[in-house]
Amino acid sequence: MRSVLPQQRLLLELLVMSGDVAIEEGDRQSLPWRTLMECVEAGWATKADVSQGFHAVSITDAGREVIG
Repeated sequence: MRSVLPQQRLLLELLVMSGDVAIEEGDRQSLPWRTLMECVEAGWATKADVSQGFHAVSITDAGREVIG
């Protein structure tokens, strides 16, 4: 299993505490956006388009398991 970086753990824990969140696309090179995409690629979170430039983000069961 891939290890979780501190910023990834922070995002996943935020999703556990908050439930689904909306995120503005903004700058795709920003640390929050890159961290989100890393979590999505690892299967720890999902991202769905809500409207132009906004996405709904949810934690997956794999994401919950990795932060244990």
